[in-house]
Amino acid sequence: MQSAKYKHLKSGTDVRGIAVGDNSPVTLTDGAVLDVTRAFAKWLKNKSGKSRLKIAVGNDSRISADRIVKCVKEGLTASGCNVVYTGLSSTPSMFILLKKSDFGCDGSIMITASHLPYDRNGLKFFTPDGGLDGKDIDEILALAESGNFENGKGVCENKSFMDGYSGILVDLIRRQTGKEKPLAGKKIIVDAGNGAGGFFADKVLKPLGANTEGSQFLEPDGLFPNHAPNPEDKQAIKSLSDAVVKHGADLGIIFDTDVDRAGAVDCDGGEINRNRLIALLSAMLLKDKAGVIVTDSVTSDGLTEFIESLGGKHLRYMRGYKNVIDKCNEVNAAGGYSPLAIETSGHAAFLENYMLDDGAYVVAKLLISLANAKAGEKLTSVISTLPEAVECDEIRLTFNEKSADFKKEGAKLIEDLKAYALKSDGMRLAEENYEGARINFKKGEGDGWLLLRQSVHDPVIPINFESNSKGGNKLMAETLLKFLEGYEFLNLENLKNFTY
Repeated sequence: MQSAKYKHLKSGTDVRGIAVGDNSPVTLTDGAVLDVTRAFAKWLKNKSGKSRLKIAVGNDSRISADRIVKCVKEGLTASGCNVVYTGLSSTPSMFILLKKSDFGCDGSIMITASHLPYDRNGLKFFTPDGGLDGKDIDEILALAESGNFENGKGVCENKSFMDGYSGILVDLIRRQTGKEKPLAGKKIIVDAGNGAGGFFADKVLKPLGANTEGSQFLEPDGLFPNHAPNPEDKQAIKSLSDAVVKHGADLGIIFDTDVDRAGAVDCDGGEINRNRLIALLSAMLLKDKAGVIVTDSVTSDGLTEFIESLGGKHLRYMRGYKNVIDKCNEVNAAGGYSPLAIETSGHAAFLENYMLDDGAYVVAKLLISLANAKAGEKLTSVISTLPEAVECDEIRLTFNEKSADFKKEGAKLIEDLKAYALKSDGMRLAEENYEGARINFKKGEGDGWLLLRQSVHDPVIPINFESNSKGGNKLMAETLLKFLEGYEFLNLENLKNFTY
């Protein structure tokens, strides 16, 4: 059962809210953090069967971190848990310390809101089995509302894990390249976006021999003054691309605030993101063994063609990093082989790395390929045959005051669109479709595809377009607009503006 009091704090598999009241009222209050933390302690005690727990706590660079850390420590120790405070940390490190450290922790809490604006924050929970799912969060929020907590007196110690985590990445790269300094002679620029990823330059790249001159925004600053801490953000990628070209670097890498996502640019400043990043990682993994690459629903038809050319299979599943990870696990549990689950946002989880979405691990795999490349060979040469669309766009529709139940209305809309496509000569439903309505359009009528889906939590209808012809997205949008004009509960302004 989901808590009514704290229902608004659920964000997929995390707890998130407004932590700084500059623009809106604070929802992630001290009281909410205390209750949710104590609920996690109770939930984990029940799950583990242990009477005394030790829990690690870390945070990213957000300006609300100190306040929330204090509340989390108070909630855990009041519940009889001992606390290991790791300070500025990456989200992946908070899981890895449960697997590869001598900390002896039974669980961990990462204080982060990923790429969201500076005024947001949240709690992400781990057990040695991995991150929690949505049902776990429902249970914790229900416990938080009940107030039925454990009581006791725990102690807190400070102990960073980032050196140990960095050492694991360094050892991985050395092992898979066979060299102590595999990046000697390479210039690699890091853009940490003033988040928690600045460690990568000094603690991973330099020990491997890389020149990190030109790296930027490494200092933690929770106001994110230079650009959004998001590898998908166009301004952020342009900033990195400009730095790579200016300094003549071999590679540029960019992290989100808590380092569970990453992107990159090649030596020419070209993006290695979204479909290109997925293709590059797929090429690395499928060269040794054919398998299934699980992605989210908005990946391109060209990516499918590329993966199949490598002998692999592309399974396009629902958006949400936990969804693609769960599907990948399902394939492997059924006896198949799926080495990678990845979203176009940059969340990537490898079978060889506990199915953990870890941006630093993604970059480590890129660095291994860079170090092992032949002299004069570009990192992206292996994806030179990737068919890339001429146009890619996303439009988001909202519901208006005439909407009574956006979830029911959105679900019906999707089914209506599927039925409409089946009757149309120029439209064809995708054969495999796990989310929304994915529709292919003939050449001359769009020459591509659109995906209309419903946001899981918000009253929003995202629509993704991809065309192989210039002007194709507009043609598909015009067709869709004619269909949608009959739905009075939708605000169609964004779609209309796109077609004009």
